[in-house]
Amino acid sequence: MSIIMILRVALKALGRNKMRTALTMLGMIIGVAAVITMVALGNGAQQEIEAQIQAAGTNLIMVRAGNFSRGGISGGLGSSPRLKAQDVDAIREQVPGAQYLTASVNTRDQVIAAGQNWLTRIEGADIELPLIRFWDVELGSFFTTTDVNSAAKVAVLGSVVRDNLFGEGTDPVGQIIRIRKQSFKVIGVMQAKGSGSFGEDQDDTIFAPYTTVQRKLRGRNGTNISGITISARSADDIQRVSTQITAVLRAQHKLLLGQDDDFMVRTQEDITSMRTQTTQTMTMFTLAIAVVSLIVGGIGIMNIMLVSVTERTREIGLRMAVGAKGRDVLWQFLVEAIALSLVGGLIGVGVGFAVAQGLTELLQWPTSVPPDAIGVSVGFAAMIGVVFGFYPAWKGAQLDPIESLRFE
Repeated sequence: MSIIMILRVALKALGRNKMRTALTMLGMIIGVAAVITMVALGNGAQQEIEAQIQAAGTNLIMVRAGNFSRGGISGGLGSSPRLKAQDVDAIREQVPGAQYLTASVNTRDQVIAAGQNWLTRIEGADIELPLIRFWDVELGSFFTTTDVNSAAKVAVLGSVVRDNLFGEGTDPVGQIIRIRKQSFKVIGVMQAKGSGSFGEDQDDTIFAPYTTVQRKLRGRNGTNISGITISARSADDIQRVSTQITAVLRAQHKLLLGQDDDFMVRTQEDITSMRTQTTQTMTMFTLAIAVVSLIVGGIGIMNIMLVSVTERTREIGLRMAVGAKGRDVLWQFLVEAIALSLVGGLIGVGVGFAVAQGLTELLQWPTSVPPDAIGVSVGFAAMIGVVFGFYPAWKGAQLDPIESLRFE
């Protein structure tokens, strides 16, 4: 019997009981839809992570002060007083692959202006911060070297801070804001940038010279800083520059061989890897659940095909009596099982796309379905049909024609 004839007979048999066929495919539809949805969520989350990290700047290397302990009490990461402004100068002089650098001193405080107040992050930085993070000034200008050296009380607002203090789209350049009873003159507003690499709103920030934040807001007259952000000259230089920075800082802090670093160096690749690994772990966990759904769907197909073989015993006997061979019966039932799986898989792909799009529209959750995920899902559905449809098909092919004709 030709494959076309086998396919026609199989589809005709499935069409005799449409409700049972639809319910049999339901398990496969749910399983494939779950796979597509989980892959879409995982892939979308990974793309969002990469976009956020790229938004923070390119070729970034971040140095953070280590942990400071005294009397058995740990101050936590970033509390060590060993990281100083002089370390920035040493890296600038001794690491040629470091293109731009900025010291970092951060705090969080209530800001008052124009009869409004807003709790926000105050980031103390140097003049190269906009170059490191590819962040342009929308209104006014960024602060200068003179402002940094003199610890001038000037501020550059993020767009969220500007909108909440002065009104959306307002030009606040020249206005005065107050932070901890200190008056700061607004000299610029940064362009809107969105979420950062850790999900924070980068626009909900005020930038000021790091020396000003040290002395005026944190009450420190010394040179201690919280961190250093460096932009390497190229992506290929990141690991080499990171190693050189570690060596320079160990020499600056007079750390002996075997002593632990009192600082932490992280690159964009490190951050991407850590966040992607977490996302992949969750995706694999949910995919495992989806695969179980597919297997359950396959068991349902096998169960229905066994029932179908029993119901059609006389038909099988009649076909074999007029010349059909066992392999023809085997192929007929196997094609039916594969058809159930494939059609269910294709419908499941459509449902998965619809669910993923619904999550994007309703929850603003990023989703993206890679083309290979569709092929893998449909292929796996077909494999399920072969695996779970083979035994019923084989059982039908082994029936004795005489005994089958006698079956009631």
